Amino acid sequence: MIPAAHLPLHIQQAQLLSIHTPSLTALFSGGVIALQSYTGFAQYHAQSAIAGIVVLAVTRELGPVLAGLMVAGRVGAAMAAQIGTMRVTDQIDALTTLSTNPMKYLVAPRLLAGLIALPLLVLVADILGVAGGFTVAVVKLGFSAPAYITATLNSLKAIDVTVGLVKAALFGFLIALMGCYYGYNSKGGAEGVGSATTAAVVAASIMLLAFDYLLTDLFFSQ
Repeated sequence: MIPAAHLPLHIQQAQLLSIHTPSLTALFSGGVIALQSYTGFAQYHAQSAIAGIVVLAVTRELGPVLAGLMVAGRVGAAMAAQIGTMRVTDQIDALTTLSTNPMKYLVAPRLLAGLIALPLLVLVADILGVAGGFTVAVVKLGFSAPAYITATLNSLKAIDVTVGLVKAALFGFLIALMGCYYGYNSKGGAEGVGSATTAAVVAASIMLLAFDYLLTDLFFSQ
């Protein structure tokens, strides 16, 4: 059995450690997309497509990918450091001596927390990303707020949000998996923990981008 009492704590830690970074990243990214789209589409008198571009880019890609990369740098590193410290100070060996399975006690709750926490963060990032695009479009580019909202709602599809959340769940699992793997196998004292932390972030980021391509090809290649 996975220690159910530990799961809410790990979810809370994952969200509190990283919620500010992906939120701000999504907010400004949404604004940048609106601004860049306007400068390009204005040449073809297609400015009305900006709302759709922003909502599609944020929900399909930028929300899950940017949030995942930010979480990898914060939460993935923290997991690797925590478990790595326990490894080099023989705390994991002590758990084994006490007939406690380290995988169930340390690893499984973190994997489930990553699976649950990142989609929740991505929902927040999606909302803020769209809000960032809306703010730039209305305040700086002179769009009508009601017209922009209508265009956004017309472009928003359940499949886009759903696929984004599926990506987020997988990314969260991969981030936690890499953090736990490199932390669990760290050795060599404090220097080894530092190396494991760096390796966990790099591996999680690469896997995240690779699986992002695979999922995008799976759902949107047709």
